[in-house]
Amino acid sequence: MKPIFVGILLALPLAFTSLSSQASAAEVIVRPTAHRPIVVARSHWKTVYVKGHWETIRGRRHWVPARTVRVRVRG
Repeated sequence: MKPIFVGILLALPLAFTSLSSQASAAEVIVRPTAHRPIVVARSHWKTVYVKGHWETIRGRRHWVPARTVRVRVRG
């Protein structure tokens, strides 16, 4: 009788560890989150050549000579 009782006592911990439960399954399944890189919009200055042109100021036409202008470019 004692060997059967000892065998049952030794088998019980193994039986409990082999049974799976929903709580233990929830801990094992891990869904990785998609990593999206953070894109920082950079702005820098670009030099643009503007040709000479006529502008109308207060009803009169004036000649504006060619020049270079700094323009902010995003991207």
